[in-house]
Amino acid sequence: MTRPPTAAQRRVIDAADPVTGRLRGTRAQLTALVKRGLAFRHPRPPHDHFLTPAGHRIREAEEEEEAVAEASTAGNTSSGSGVFSARVGGEEEAYDGAGRVREVHSAWQGLLELRRMTNPDGATDRPCGWERANLVRAAALALEAAGHPPAGPDADGYRVRATPQPEAVAVYGPDGTALRACATTLERAGWQAGEYTEPRTRARYLLASPRRA
Repeated sequence: MTRPPTAAQRRVIDAADPVTGRLRGTRAQLTALVKRGLAFRHPRPPHDHFLTPAGHRIREAEEEEEAVAEASTAGNTSSGSGVFSARVGGEEEAYDGAGRVREVHSAWQGLLELRRMTNPDGATDRPCGWERANLVRAAALALEAAGHPPAGPDADGYRVRATPQPEAVAVYGPDGTALRACATTLERAGWQAGEYTEPRTRARYLLASPRRA
């Protein structure tokens, strides 16, 4: 396996021109990047160095990691951790108030920025890789950010649950009207949602998955 770039080489990669990939660094640094296949020397004067596709992938991977860390949507589900947690419905803790509204708004804006930075075409209307890896929390954030109330100990609302199907979550609502409103919200957020009935309980639910195109 190819060794990862050194810290100094990573700094050179990070400082590359965001559009052209043109590099600045010492001759030794640039030569080392060329040997690793992360840069190439242009054949025409002034023989500048540019990132190769492999070099671009390294920089994009680092940007994605930073964006995930900055976007508070990527927090864990422990409410006492001080990290933002999307409400999936059924929590015992109370999260109401203006502070929660601000947190949800900030988390949603962070997720949109994460989409812009990590989707290949910079699209913000389509879920990104983090959402596909965190389906329940991603769907719950889209619903809460749109103002849908999550189910709580003393309130009816949505519940988002994992399913055996790949890239799909189940969304339950207190009634058909609320369920259809959740479907509309998810579709606007870049998800596909269809309404189904459980065979045994006859409960209605949405099966939602992130849209790819």
